[in-house]
Amino acid sequence: MPTRLSRLQRDRAPRPTRDELYAAGKALRKTQPHVEHAIFVPGERNPRAILAEQNDARLPELVALRMGRMLDSPFTFYRGTAAIMAHDLSQGASTGIQVVACGDAHLSNFGLFASPQRTLVFDLNDFDEAASAPWEWDLKRLVASVVVGARDLGLTEEQTRKAARRAAAAYREGMREMVGHSVLDRYYLRLDTDVAHPSFRTEAQDVLAKATKSARKRTSQKFVDKLTERAADGTRLIVENPPVMTHISPEAEARVEELFERYRATVGTDVAFLLGNFTLTDVARRAVGVGSVGTRCFILILTGPGGEALVLQVKEAPPSVLEAYGHVDPRRLLQARSRREYDELGEGYRVVSCQRILQAVSDPFLGYLRFEDEDGVPRDFYVRQFRDMKGSVDLDQLTPSEFSKYGEACGTLLARAHAQSPIAPMIAGYLGKSGSFDGAMAEWAIGYAEQSALDYAELLAARDRGELEAVSDR
Repeated sequence: MPTRLSRLQRDRAPRPTRDELYAAGKALRKTQPHVEHAIFVPGERNPRAILAEQNDARLPELVALRMGRMLDSPFTFYRGTAAIMAHDLSQGASTGIQVVACGDAHLSNFGLFASPQRTLVFDLNDFDEAASAPWEWDLKRLVASVVVGARDLGLTEEQTRKAARRAAAAYREGMREMVGHSVLDRYYLRLDTDVAHPSFRTEAQDVLAKATKSARKRTSQKFVDKLTERAADGTRLIVENPPVMTHISPEAEARVEELFERYRATVGTDVAFLLGNFTLTDVARRAVGVGSVGTRCFILILTGPGGEALVLQVKEAPPSVLEAYGHVDPRRLLQARSRREYDELGEGYRVVSCQRILQAVSDPFLGYLRFEDEDGVPRDFYVRQFRDMKGSVDLDQLTPSEFSKYGEACGTLLARAHAQSPIAPMIAGYLGKSGSFDGAMAEWAIGYAEQSALDYAELLAARDRGELEAVSDR
C-alpha cells in the first residue's frame, strides 16, 4: 500500500462506522428510556413575554397583523410559536444527538416546489429557524402539530392519537430505511410528485396529486399578471395592498439595487450569469406567513429581455429561535471554523446552508446578504424565488384518513432530511424496531397540544381585555 495513504490513515482520527453508531444509539436506550420522552412537564415559561421580545425586533406597524394571524385558530397560533416551543424543548429530556434541524417542522412547513429540472418536489420548505439541534426537537414539533391540526379539523381523540403515532412511526421507519442506504443514496433521494414513492401509501400520493395541480399554476409570470399593473413606460409595477403589500421609498429602492449585486456574488456562477439578463423593475415590502410577520421581507420584480418575469423574495433572517430560546450553538454542524467566521457570514448563510443540506433539491436562486439599515443596524437576509410552482396541502380539506397519511408523509421526509447528518445511524439505533418511541411521541404531543391550547386561550383573553392589539386579514 502506498506510504502516503498509510500516513493519511495514521494521522486522521477514525470515523465511527455505521454499525458502531447504531450500537451507541441502542445503548443510549438504557440510560434514557423512550418513556422519558412521553411526558411534557412545563417548566418556567412566559409565552407572552417571548412573543413580545420577538415583536420588539419586528416592524411595529406589522406586529398587530402578526398577532391577528396567530389568533385565527389554535393551529395558526401553533405555527407562530416556534420560539416558545424552542424554550420548552430546551428544558425537557434530550438524547443529545444533534443534527442539522429544521427548527420549525410543523405540518404546514412541508410543501411543493419546482426543481431546477422543472419537476415538482415535495419536501420541507421553511428553514428560517434551521440550525444544529437534537433531532427529536423537530420530531416533537411535527407530531404536536399533527395533534393540534387534528383537533382543529374535529378528529376524534382516537383518530388524533393514531395520527400522531403514525407520524412518529413513519419517521422511525424512514430513518431505519435511510441508514440502510449509503450516504450517497440518501443524498440523492428525493420525492418527485410524478413518480410513485415506495415509502408513501397511495392515499398520500393522492393528497399530493391534488395540491400538484394548483402548484403548477403558481409561477412568477402568473404573479406578475395578477398582482401588477403596467406603467406608462410599459414596465410592470406591483399593486399595493396595505399592510400586506406596500412600496418602499425611492432611497430604499436604490439601496436594494446595490444589494442585489451583492446577492449575485453568493449564487452559482451559472445563476449569476443568468441574472445578468434581467433588470430590476419594481420592489415592494410584503407581510409573509404567520410567525414571520413583521420581519423585513421584500418582493423584487425582474424583467428579462423578452418581457419574461422573475420574482424573488428577500427575507430577513434573524437568529434562529433554536439559538435564542433553545440555547444551542447554530454553527456546530456548519462549515464556519469559528464563531467570528460564522458571524461574518451571517444568519442568511445559516438559512441557505441548512436548506441546501435538508432539502433533496433546492432553489438555484438561493443566496444571502447583509447590510446596515437606515439606523445603522446590521441585518441579514436570504433570497429565493417567490413563486416557482410552490404549493401546499390544504389541511382543512383533508379527510381524517388523508390527514393521517399526510402526517406520515411528513414524518418520512423529516427522516430523510435528518439522515443527511453523519450521526443518523445513532438515531436509528436509539429508535429501534418497536413502536415504544412512537407511543412516547404521541403522549408528549398530546400533552404539549394541551399546553398550546392554554397559551392560545391566554392570548385570546389578553386581546379581549384590550391588552394586546391583533388585526386579522384572513
